[in-house]
Amino acid sequence: MDSQLSASALTCFLVEDNDVIRENLVATLEEMVDLRVLGHAVDEDGALSWMSEESSPCDLLIIDIFLSQGTGLNVLQAATARMPSARRIILSNYATPDMRQRCMALGAHRVFDKSAELEDLLAYCQCLAERQDPDAAAS
Repeated sequence: MDSQLSASALTCFLVEDNDVIRENLVATLEEMVDLRVLGHAVDEDGALSWMSEESSPCDLLIIDIFLSQGTGLNVLQAATARMPSARRIILSNYATPDMRQRCMALGAHRVFDKSAELEDLLAYCQCLAERQDPDAAAS
């Protein structure tokens, strides 16, 4: 892929407190998908502040559940209210059936397990970048 992103590149904001995971995720997403990461937060307050101050909403929020302070569940709930047009993705090591159901009830579009579903996350993001409905094929 050309290193130049298209003008219509998908925009993303990450809420992830682990530096290594966040840096690897940013590098992988930007390399594999026509996507630009606008920024990140490591805790609930940082994510909520970004949502309050951001004048141009992003296309995609990727949120971890467990953060250095606060919880991604509160971030997800706020994002559902404040950024209804953004796709809200949970990426967590704690993607149990109960947690998946809770996240979906709070407004998540999808929940991915960090250890087992990164390829699925990339495919989902690729569909979004191509302006296709990633949920049309999901069941």
